[in-house]
Amino acid sequence: MTRVVSLVPSLTEAVAVTAPGALVARTDWCTHPAALDVPRVGGTKNPDVAAVVALRPDLVVANEEENRPADLAALRAAGLDVLVTEIRDLDQALTELDRVLRACGVRSRPRWLDDAEAAWSTAAPAGPPRTAVVPVWRRPWMVLGRDTFAGDLLARLGVANAYAGHTERYPRIPLEELRARGADLVVLPDEPYRFTADDGPEAFPGLPAALVDGRHLTWYGPSLVRAPEVLGRALRAASR
Repeated sequence: MTRVVSLVPSLTEAVAVTAPGALVARTDWCTHPAALDVPRVGGTKNPDVAAVVALRPDLVVANEEENRPADLAALRAAGLDVLVTEIRDLDQALTELDRVLRACGVRSRPRWLDDAEAAWSTAAPAGPPRTAVVPVWRRPWMVLGRDTFAGDLLARLGVANAYAGHTERYPRIPLEELRARGADLVVLPDEPYRFTADDGPEAFPGLPAALVDGRHLTWYGPSLVRAPEVLGRALRAASR
């Protein structure tokens, strides 16, 4: 069996569910599946390169957005095979997931990947068209900008990203500018920053707030199967 180290939470879940026993390590942020019992090798931005190398994996799976080029270069310099994914929208995610799983020794496309594609092919807008500001951090405020996976999922549910045309993918925008953008919704995921009912909506008085599950908005893996339902429910609740 191919021995795999995953440096991306989404990919960890995808590999663990599809190829049980293949994973030999994960990051501190890899929380799914909850029962996964393999060593942790640091964070996505600061993996313990020496620990990864010591495990002598056949493959390290990573992502160009979540992992730093210097760490990936160090792993390659140590002689490891590193597969780096690029995921900017749903179609690309489905293609890259298939590529990763095949590289991990999975011979046939898993049922959950077909189910995810089917679920999104029939996903309906969650209410009338709306434009949203989508913060992913505060102190400082950062929002979804151009070419993001999460922005594509929202667009498929009828919610346009107010900063989709920005030159940066995750721009830092002053709160006053966010408030003045003219959006009719603010979407607040619970990761990477953990927005809650008491931490986030108060910054946008008078604007409906959709508190969404960050895993279903930003993870590309088995969570995609239920993501249209989970996200749609949260978006509809914000318009009531």
